Amino acid sequence: MIIQLNAEHPQPRRIAQVVDVLKNGGLVAYPTDTVYGIGCDIFNKHAVERLQNLVREIKGQPDHSPLSFICRDLSNISEYAHVNDFAYRTLRRMLPGPYTFILEATKLVPKVMLNKRKTVGIRVPESAIALALIEELGNPVANTSATHPDGELIPDPWTIEELYGHSVDLIVDGGYVFPEPSTVIDFSGDLPQLIRKGKGPVGDLEYVELI
Repeated sequence: MIIQLNAEHPQPRRIAQVVDVLKNGGLVAYPTDTVYGIGCDIFNKHAVERLQNLVREIKGQPDHSPLSFICRDLSNISEYAHVNDFAYRTLRRMLPGPYTFILEATKLVPKVMLNKRKTVGIRVPESAIALALIEELGNPVANTSATHPDGELIPDPWTIEELYGHSVDLIVDGGYVFPEPSTVIDFSGDLPQLIRKGKGPVGDLEYVELI
């Protein structure tokens, strides 16, 4: 099923419909500022496991590979991750935007969402639809990028329906996006590390680049 939302001013009634699916353990595909994502409520263990299995189907990763999740703002991030002063200043300057920040998780993060390092990847996308979903749901949404089996990012809801309509419960049509991965920066150690160069510019941020 595809539901159409205005990308800049998503209709509250339709946002509520999408959130009802999330609250009932459904998987939802939706646009962000970088790609179309597929997500679920991070506090619904069964839904997270379904999403992890879909990641394995799409990307060939292990069933319980770590997932990133989307928060509504910086204060929301601080509930789920430990943010030191330097990271806080950086995130405040760069968010919302096309970034994924790896941070040490707090105890509020469900175990099914954690990796062995106890870190999490967190986004606050510059996307009215994604942020409206988080606001209405009241907590973060687990997220993985929607890709073709060969790894190419999917730019539209119709391709998602064709490839993964059997696995997701609802697809949000927020229009065509020009997909590009988020920039990933790891703030879980003593120095920030650039894990992936993506859509978000790094600017004057000092970092140690991983090769």
